[in-house]
Amino acid sequence: MRGRGTGWRIAHRFEREQRADTDDGWPGEDEATAADEAGAGSPPPRGPRTVVRIEQAGRILSRNDSPDVPFESAVNPYRGCEHGCIYCYARPTHSYLNLSPGLDFETQLVAKANAAERLRAELARPGYRPSPINIGSATDAYQPIERTHRLTRALLEVLDETCHPATVVTKSGGIVRDLNLLARMAARQQLIVFVSVTSLDARLSARLEPRAAAPARRLATIRALADAGVWVGVNVAPIIPFVNEPEIEHILEAAAEAGARSAHWTVVRLPWEVAPLFRDWLQIHVPDRADRVMARIREMRGGQDYNADFASRMKGQGTWATLLRQRVEKGAARVGLVRQTPVLDVSAFVPPSRPGPARPVDLQHDLF
Repeated sequence: MRGRGTGWRIAHRFEREQRADTDDGWPGEDEATAADEAGAGSPPPRGPRTVVRIEQAGRILSRNDSPDVPFESAVNPYRGCEHGCIYCYARPTHSYLNLSPGLDFETQLVAKANAAERLRAELARPGYRPSPINIGSATDAYQPIERTHRLTRALLEVLDETCHPATVVTKSGGIVRDLNLLARMAARQQLIVFVSVTSLDARLSARLEPRAAAPARRLATIRALADAGVWVGVNVAPIIPFVNEPEIEHILEAAAEAGARSAHWTVVRLPWEVAPLFRDWLQIHVPDRADRVMARIREMRGGQDYNADFASRMKGQGTWATLLRQRVEKGAARVGLVRQTPVLDVSAFVPPSRPGPARPVDLQHDLF
């Protein structure tokens, strides 16, 4: 399905009913319509359009107590992600919306329209203790719909106004539209951006992450951020054995040349419905390597497709995981990328003023 990570609307794990397709010999409605519209020699039809539902969020900050995640709180202005990365560990979150972690995750999106207002209210709560807020832990905050909804921009405006530190993770070039805010926050040592570079191969990237920025655009984004004074880390993630793993050193070198200052990495994670979706992707795109890829992943996951143990879920375990770590560390050191990022300043935080009750309208006063 062109432009989509998967065409499979896989059933989510909470569904009580199971459905099976049967071939009755007659073309289905979609198939017949597509055939009529396409005509002989035409390219295959595009997949379903992206649909965005508007939501009024109750709370916007999610707390984290996982020891392997380097932030205490996160904000995600959207649910789902149009980038369609087949390996995305956040796909199973769509199950809670009674939607498929497959095709629905990248086509049925939710925009939290009041995200900035809710963030302002939570930062103004008595006793709030500031710590860096991560933007984009379960969705890319700069996915294509940000151009229209601009929720991430609104969140950054609140954080900039209150001098609150933040980190951003993205694989989109759209972040450069907010350079004025980002540069101001970075000058106060209150911002770090991580740009994910999965591959330097544009064709592979288009299959793994069909609606994300091309590799060259991501490197240009690193350069633009670095030139604006923003600390940029390259996120070599996820590393997939025999798929993008051979590129580790090349990605690190290209990112350093573009202006990245630190390097971070994770091994591919396949929780819940992501595992069958990823296995299906392997059979479609790299069938000659599919078994080898899954065998190596299971070797790093204690013989399973996935192991959620905090001690190993990000980096894996065993000999191969150790070799990956050594390659990343040596490759990063060779091109001058460090492991540690600066400690962000929380001391300048100024709580936002709590909105008071609306005053009565005085037309005569308002005229002057």
